[in-house]
Amino acid sequence: MDIKIGVTYTPREVAVELDDSTDTAALRADVETVLGADHAVLWLTDVKGRQVGIPGEKIAYVEIGSADDTGPIGFGG
Repeated sequence: MDIKIGVTYTPREVAVELDDSTDTAALRADVETVLGADHAVLWLTDVKGRQVGIPGEKIAYVEIGSADDTGPIGFGG
């Protein structure tokens, strides 16, 4: 499963590949909790065991998707 997080004042998004067994509902609940709290940090562990922390105040958007999701390739729509 992939998660992309837009960070305020940063042109690039943070992309983290999570284990495919990640519970999407629990992940969404974690994101909502961090967004609603002061000085909270969203901690994610990628498939290689590395941990990534993003301050909740800096999160602009979150996109949660499956690693199997494939968008259109090229200029087609």
